[in-house]
Order: sequence, then C-alpha cells, then structure tokens
Amino acid sequence: MPSNTGSKSAKAIKAASKGRRGASAPKLQQIPWVLVAGVAIVVLFIGSIAWHLAPKIEDASWKPSADNHDPSLKIDGIKTATYAKAIHVGTAQRVAYDIWPPMGGPHDAIWATCTGTVYPKPVRTENMVHTMEHGAVWITYNPDKLGADGVAKLKSLVEGQPYMVMSPFPGLDHKISLQAWGHQLRLDSPDDKRIKEFISALRLNPYTAPEIGASCSTTPGGFDPANPPAFDPTPPPADAVKMDGVGADVNKTIAPPPPPAPTEPAPAPAP
Repeated sequence: MPSNTGSKSAKAIKAASKGRRGASAPKLQQIPWVLVAGVAIVVLFIGSIAWHLAPKIEDASWKPSADNHDPSLKIDGIKTATYAKAIHVGTAQRVAYDIWPPMGGPHDAIWATCTGTVYPKPVRTENMVHTMEHGAVWITYNPDKLGADGVAKLKSLVEGQPYMVMSPFPGLDHKISLQAWGHQLRLDSPDDKRIKEFISALRLNPYTAPEIGASCSTTPGGFDPANPPAFDPTPPPADAVKMDGVGADVNKTIAPPPPPAPTEPAPAPAP
C-alpha cells in the first residue's frame, strides 16, 4: 500500500504556507512628527527669548576701524586725556592721579585680573589702572549711591567678558564711572545706552590702548583676585608718584629680553 507520509507532509507544508500568508505583518513604529515639530518650535522660541534677554555688551556701530580710530569721541559727556605708558610704581607706592577715578597714568607693575572680573570690594587703584593699559574697560560705581539692582545690571555686562573689570569706588561723585585708557564717562543710570557705546568703542581698541591685548589673566604670585590689594581712600601723601612718573621706584618699560649674543667658534687646538 502506498505510504501516507508524503501526502501528510505536503498537507502540513500547504497549511503552514496559508497561515503565514494570512498572518498580518508587524507594524513599523511611526515617528511622532507632530510632537517632534512641536518640541523644535518650543526650543527655538526659548532660544529666541534667551538671545533677546541676554545682555549685549557691544554695539557694532561703535566699533573702531581704520577710518574711525576712536568712535567714543562722539559719546556725549566723554572726557579724554593723554598719558605716557609703562610708568610703573612700587607695590607700596601711591600715585597722585589727576582725576578720580583715574583713566591712565603711572601704575603698579602688576595688573589686576581683568578677565570679566567683578570685585565686591574696592581694589588698589594702582593695580586697576594697569588693566586699562592692556585694553580693558574698568567700570566703577559708588556703593552708597547705586542700589543692588543697578549693581546687578552692571555686573551682567562684565562677568565673564574678557578685558572687562568692575569694582566699587567709594566717594565717586556720580553713581557710575567708566574708564578706558585716556577716556572716562560718568553717568547715573545703569540703563544708559552710552555704557554699551563706551565698551564697544574702547574695549581692546588698538588705536587707544598702549599695550593692546597684553594679558588680563591673574599674575601668579603677584596678584590674588580673591584677596586683592586694598583700596586706599585717603588723599595721596606728599611723596606720592607724580603723573610724569617722578618718584617712581620702578620706572621702566617692560620689554622682551634682548636676543642672546652670537657665540664665536672655539679656536682650533694648537698642533
């Protein structure tokens, strides 16, 4: 008799094939494009708000150029003066500055850290003046006249910004005074648009700063931004260094060391 094995196998294969054809294929996971688009719109919206709310410390229309070396001269109320550069005084010396706060003149050989640094207490003036020689803008304020909100607004323009430095200055006749080398602007509102104009025109201005781009970083062993030299509010003594540098202990220009002298070949040994 013929075997039924072959026919049974054929029937089993046929049934399995029908089962596979009848089973529904697994569905691919759909990407929620509507949700993705919504999230992207929210992110862009938040980013736009943050960009508009973030403090802009500069105005491009006030940047110096080859055709306009000093745009700050158009700022209403700006004061200017010319000072000799690189006149350095000793760490214990005072300078009889011609204007208060100073905007240039003799200064300590070590600069104050000015990498967007905000000092909560007044700092020795002679160290702060050196920062301006390197191209920094120094913002000062009278702590008895400017409230906490005003200080916070100024701080937002300085903190973390290279070649910016800020400190209280007791006795200031205005609420705020801005200084760059040979330039000063006094005002009474932290919202005054001239603040950003001043910063734009004079921070790292290659035509007005004598040592443009020299370091603003901390000088190891020479200046501690966490514990800076204290501000002296008393009038300069009679032996204070004059604005022309007379009386300075360290009165020299810092210059790179001269190149080494050429070496002559050693004489040949005697025969």
